Amino acid sequence: MNNTTQSLTAIALHKFKKNFWGVFSFGFILILLFISIFAYVLAPDNSENANQMHLSIHSKPPGFTVNILSIPLDGIPEKSFSNYFLGFPNTVTEVAIESYKIIGNTIEYVEYSDEPSLKIVKQLDLDAFSGKESIASVEQDLIKNRTFYLGTDKYGRDLLSRMLIGSRVSISIGIVAVLISLIVGIFFGAIGGYFGGKVDALIMWLVNIIWSIPTLLLVIAITLALGKGFWQVFVAVGLTMWVEVARVVRGQVISVKEMQYVTAARALGFGDFRIIFNHILPNIMAPVIVISAANFASAILVESGLSFLGLGAQPPIPSWGSIIKDHYSYIILGKPYLAMVPGVAIMMLTLAFMMMGNALRDALDVKD
Repeated sequence: MNNTTQSLTAIALHKFKKNFWGVFSFGFILILLFISIFAYVLAPDNSENANQMHLSIHSKPPGFTVNILSIPLDGIPEKSFSNYFLGFPNTVTEVAIESYKIIGNTIEYVEYSDEPSLKIVKQLDLDAFSGKESIASVEQDLIKNRTFYLGTDKYGRDLLSRMLIGSRVSISIGIVAVLISLIVGIFFGAIGGYFGGKVDALIMWLVNIIWSIPTLLLVIAITLALGKGFWQVFVAVGLTMWVEVARVVRGQVISVKEMQYVTAARALGFGDFRIIFNHILPNIMAPVIVISAANFASAILVESGLSFLGLGAQPPIPSWGSIIKDHYSYIILGKPYLAMVPGVAIMMLTLAFMMMGNALRDALDVKD
């Protein structure tokens, strides 16, 4: 079947499939989306926000291995299905230990410490382990050798778990901010481009005012007005990105509003808003899709900057930007991986969206 008998959608899809880096980036984004949804299932530390601290093993390198003694807590809340998506409550106190020995119905252990003079020896009776009938079952079930594949942060938390759960913030900010920017930008751009005159002048005046303010400063201002928090950042980023969408949509509407199918719709007595949303917008979405992919990348970078400044997702919620903020000083302290790991993750996700956007641009260019 040649291109003359194929639909434009089929032609664009075929061209996109032939772009290796576009398909690779799309697959990478889908994998990361899957990881972010099931982060608590995949994370070694599935406590809420991966916030299980082990101060004695802080800032350890990737691959660090240590024995962990888990001491059950009293009054453990019941688990539910939602915990698989929102995190599990802390049911144990975890202690990093260097060695242990069993003396009757007592476990004697040495807490982990880098300083030999600070090593502490403690004992726990069987009564401290509720639900366990013998000290042998305590040794078998509650003492595990754990490997921290990406090391630990400055609070001794598992960096891999924090990275997996932190991916949710970057993915979410992209989705929510782009949706807000599309809703607002398409509405104002379509209205201004279609009606023209004073309506267009007013909308473009508003667009130019917002465009002239540096994005980060505008986001900070909106964030401070709405308050620091998770959803406030999403709204703030979305409200600063709609101007690019509005300019693109306005230009496309102006270029097609005098075409024959629009004139025919007017002749049939269709209302202005029906013509805009049912006839014009479906035919100009190609450049909007492309700019949306670029806005995903921009939103991720802006959120990372806000988290670095302390205005993004608030602790203990993990985000890649806040992880960099907590550890950027370690770059000159001989442990640069603590800041480089989230930095590389942000770079890869942003690059994937940009490359997918470029592939979409090429695929949707039906003139080729």
